[in-house]
Formats: sequence, C-alpha cells, structure tokens
Amino acid sequence: MRLEKHPILEVRRTEPFAFFFQEKELLAYPGETIASALFAYGIHIFGRHPKDGSPQGIFCANGQCAQCLVLADGRPVKACMTLVRPGMKVAPLEGLPQPPPPSAHLHFREIREIAVEVLVIGGGPAGMSAAMELGKLGVKTLLVDDKHRLGGKLLLQTHRFFGSREAVYAGTRGIVIAEKLSSELRDQKSVEVWLNSPALAVFSDKKVGVLKEGREYVLVRPKILVVATGARERSLLFPGNTLPGVYGAGAFQTLVNRDLVRAAKRLFVVGGGNVGLIAAYHALQAGIEVVGLCEALPECTGYKVHKDKLVRLGVPVYTSHTVVSAHGREHVEAITIAQVDEKFQPIPGTEKTFPCDTILIAVGLDPVDEFYRKAQEFGIPAFCAGDAQEIAEASAAIFTGRIAGRKAARALGLAVEIPAEWERTAEILKSKPGRIHPAPSLPDLPLFPVIHCVQEIPCNPCAAVCPLGLIQVDPEDIRKTPRFSGEKACSGCGRCVAFCPGLAITLVDFRKDPENPTVTVPWEFGEDSLRPGMNVVVVDEDGGVLGEGTVLELARVPSADHTLLVRLKVPKGWAGKVAGIRLPMRLEPEIPPEPLPIPDEAVVCRCERVKASEIRALIRKGVRDMNEIKAITRAGMGACGGKTCRNLILRLFREEGIPVSEVTDFVGRPLFLEVPLGIFAGMEEP
Repeated sequence: MRLEKHPILEVRRTEPFAFFFQEKELLAYPGETIASALFAYGIHIFGRHPKDGSPQGIFCANGQCAQCLVLADGRPVKACMTLVRPGMKVAPLEGLPQPPPPSAHLHFREIREIAVEVLVIGGGPAGMSAAMELGKLGVKTLLVDDKHRLGGKLLLQTHRFFGSREAVYAGTRGIVIAEKLSSELRDQKSVEVWLNSPALAVFSDKKVGVLKEGREYVLVRPKILVVATGARERSLLFPGNTLPGVYGAGAFQTLVNRDLVRAAKRLFVVGGGNVGLIAAYHALQAGIEVVGLCEALPECTGYKVHKDKLVRLGVPVYTSHTVVSAHGREHVEAITIAQVDEKFQPIPGTEKTFPCDTILIAVGLDPVDEFYRKAQEFGIPAFCAGDAQEIAEASAAIFTGRIAGRKAARALGLAVEIPAEWERTAEILKSKPGRIHPAPSLPDLPLFPVIHCVQEIPCNPCAAVCPLGLIQVDPEDIRKTPRFSGEKACSGCGRCVAFCPGLAITLVDFRKDPENPTVTVPWEFGEDSLRPGMNVVVVDEDGGVLGEGTVLELARVPSADHTLLVRLKVPKGWAGKVAGIRLPMRLEPEIPPEPLPIPDEAVVCRCERVKASEIRALIRKGVRDMNEIKAITRAGMGACGGKTCRNLILRLFREEGIPVSEVTDFVGRPLFLEVPLGIFAGMEEP
C-alpha cells in the first residue's frame, strides 16, 4: 500500500530493512513509523481493548491518544510516534501491557537541569516563526518538538498556501514552506532544537519536564514560555465511531502525505471545513476513491474554491447531512448518513449507505493549550501562538508566531517593536470565508483570464504573479475578490492559472479559432493521467458537466512545481464557463441493497470503552461533576487523559439541557503525556 508515485510529492526511498510483526518478517524504510509500516501491509488492527476485546487502531496519529499502542521489543509504545528499527519485533497489544521482569541492571542518571531565556514548545509554523524572531535578536532559545521532523502540519500540506505572497509565502506549497522555515531556523545560532522531545508537564516550581530524544528526562527552567503546540481534532458520537478505519483527517494526511502510504481504498469524509475538503483532495491525488463528503450545515464552511475543486472532480458533497453510523465488525465496511433538520437531527427515511473502508472525521479542532494554562496558573510568563492560541489557517500561524516571539523578547526587557501592521495582517489571515459575489462579466477580448474565485478570502498570489499587473487585489485588504483590469493585452503566460492556490483561474484564447477557442485549466494529477488528443469531460465552477473538450497540449510554467497547464479545445458557447476537468475515474457511490446492522451505542471514552448511555444515566440522576463521572465509569481515566472524551461529555450535558456553567470540569492531569515512571527518577532507557 506504499505510494510509488505522486503528482506532487517526490517518492524517494533508500534500502529497506526487515522487522517483524507477530513473528512474520516485513520490510520497512528508514524514517517510517511503526504505524505507517504496518499500514503499508494493510494491517490496521494494532491490538485489543482490555475491557471488551474491541479492535484498536490509529485514531489521531499525533501522539494525543493511545489507540495505536503496540508492543515493540516487549515495550508498549505508540505506533504513530515510534520509528521502526531494523530487527524490531512488534506485536499487537492484547489487553493491558505486562510489566517487564525485574532487572538488576537498571541504570539511573542525575536529572539534568538547564536554564534558557525562552522555551518554545512546538516546531510547526508558529513555533518556528517565534524561535526565528528570537534568534534574530540573539535570545538564547530552546525549541522542543515531539516529532522527528520540524514543520508540524506543514509537512502534510501539498497544496499551495493562501494569504499574502509577501508576508507568508502564499502560492507556495506547505511542504516547501516547512523546509524554508526549518532552513532559516537552522541559521539562528542562539536557537537550539530538540526533536523527538515531547514536553511532559509544567510544574509549580516554574520548570518544564522534557523527554529529550525520547530517552533523557530534562528539567528546563525558562524565563519565558512560548506555547505553539497546535490543535487536536474533535471527535463525533455515533455507533461504530471507534472502529479501525474511523480517524481524523490529520491522521490520514500524516499517513498519505508524510509517510507516503495509501491509507484507504474507498474514503468518506465527514465535515466540510477546510480540513475535510483539503484531505479529500489529497486523497484523490494519492489515487484513493472519495465516495463522498457530508456537512451538517446547509453549506460547507471551508473556502468555496476547495469545495469547487472536489465537485469538479466528481466527488458528491452532501450538505445538511450527518453521519448516522459506521458499519463493520473488525474494520469499517460502510457508512450511513442522513439529512438533518433545522435542529441538526437526522430525518428518518433520508438515510443513505455507502460501502467504504475509511471514514475521516473532520469536524473542527480544539487548541492544545494545556501548557499555556498551567504556565499561567504557576506564574510563568507565557505567550500562545498558532492554533494553540486560536484555530486558523497555517498562514496565520506564521504571523502569530512572529508576534509571540517579539512579545517574548519584550518580556525579557529587550526594546523591540511589534509593528501595528503585523497585528492587522494576522487578523486578516485568520479571517473566516466571507461573502460570495456574482461572477464578473467576461471582457470582449481575444485573450483573457476567467477568475472563478468569487468568495472573500485572504489571498493575493494571482495579483503578485501577473507580470503585467492585470489582476488586481486590494493591497489594503487582500480578502476582497481579485479582478481582471484588461487595461493592457494579456500575454497568455498562464502564471495566474498555475499559481492560484484554489486552482480557480482559467485562460480563454480566441486568437487561433474564434469558434473553438483554447481554454487553459490547471491540473495537479500528473502527466500520466492525460495526453494530447484525449477527449475529457469538462465541467463548470460548480461541477456541472458542460460537455467534452479535447486536450491540445500539456504545458508547465517555470517554478510552478507540479501544476500542469492543460490546454483544451472547446466550443465558444461555454469557453468562459469552463473551470476544470472531471477525473477519469469512477467516483459514483455504490448503495448496498439492504442496510447493514447498526452496531452498539456510541463510545464516548475510547480508552475505557465507556458508552454514551452510561454517562447520560448519571447526568439524569443529577451528577454535575465530571470527576464524579470519571470515578464511577472511568471515563477520562485512560491513557489520553481525557483529551478526546472531555468535549464529548460536555456535549452530552448540553444535549440533556444542562448549562456548562453548572458542570464541574475534569481536574487536569499533572502530566500531559504518559511515560514510564522511572523516567522521572533518571532511569536510562535501554
């Protein structure tokens, strides 16, 4: 199931090595996690829950839960975070992990303590940007990240970025931005970076526990803390929601775009925000069939251009629909969705069931801000950036990271300025999608671009790349829609078509044949999928089929990596309406003749297998303290520390008509990540 080619990503692998799963020899490549190596062989069940024997697999792929625990050389580890090693013996975790036999050869080291001026937790766009600002000022800074590469979610983003081309690399792919930022960070001599080094806790003596390189426990004493830990994905309650094959969009993108594993064959996406829309597009690029996408609201909440890309390619989008249940015994086999009423309740008789092997839950994010809240509690000067501060696009995280870095420097007493335009730029980049305007009228010219981007979003690459300045975006507010001025003759260079992050510009050319003009459209599915002379299905902005066009040629724009320009011959009557090409693959869903059996009640606490019915019963008996619910049911007592189930339990209170103000929240765990207790005594890992 490993990808051998990809239209955007370079697939380069070195020599494989052997490891073992259940004593069977498999092959892995350097840099692969245990999870990705197992997924490459179609192995999705990593163990069994000790309570009811239910199959366990990947859920977050970000180290935030414990669904993917396996035994690696006899030790329980998270498969999504642990790199596979030559000769490693991996086994599924059946029940609770057993402690290793007593050893007389345990070694302990003295707990090292270090002092830094600023500790940055998180190596994504916000954390790297904050550290760079501090590095430029010569501030002694330590950046720690729990992954083996810097970049955070940028490493998963193969699409071009929106936002300001001048400020945040708009028009450049996220994977490229990650490399640019990490390269710039390496040049900062006063910044030290620890990878594979999760922060574990913030303590009342103003120290932060860090597990350096997964082996040495170190206490870091910062003067200032910058928290750029990103976000975790929200979950949903529905029967079958814990089956292997139900996981977050971020987990899916990690497997596909970072680890180059085809993580599904038939995929259904729940959630029409940018995360869900983008993940569906990434799936198509990896050769995965996207059966459909549903969104509970009447319209998708993500950028219209992201939705347009999907419908043009033939993906059905079901708005005002929600997931009812997932079906399967050991793995997802199908999904049932239904239309919802104005109160978002499923309408009986509107159910639709689709065979699929993977369900992506993309229903929003929650800030990972525990470190920040503890720092405030214990009096450590701290600043938040990126999604840990406010959920927004990664382009905004770059800017809020820069601002947090400057604020940290100022808190140290340095005379640094935070330009007012930075704050304004950050607010613009964090903007939600705005109004949708009518499509502009077409000019009476022989050659001109057609701008299919009609929604107010923060973006300006089209204006920045036009060599003649014919496409204009308000420089004071890049959320306003672009317009073609037509003051001078368009050269037909195609740069606007190639660099538009939303793939929302086409080029119409009547010069050679007024009756059958040439329309240039962007294409990001590789040269192998099209060839000159081929007839293709041509669609409009909303995915409506216009008819067939003929491919004249495939071209490239210098520096527009991996975006092809496809020149089509089409009738003049719909030349200005052409927005894209339907993928030459079957995407229509297959509906089984009979609905599959509905599984048991939805599981709220994945770690302890606590069902919604158990918690509802306690709420109806008058329980208002989530800690009491924990004591009775063990909900929130599992390895993830209540990270996933907390919001679901609060949702159950709301559904029962209990205001959140009357609910006592969980007492936060003193540690944010589970580790062997010996670590805190300085025990050396074998």
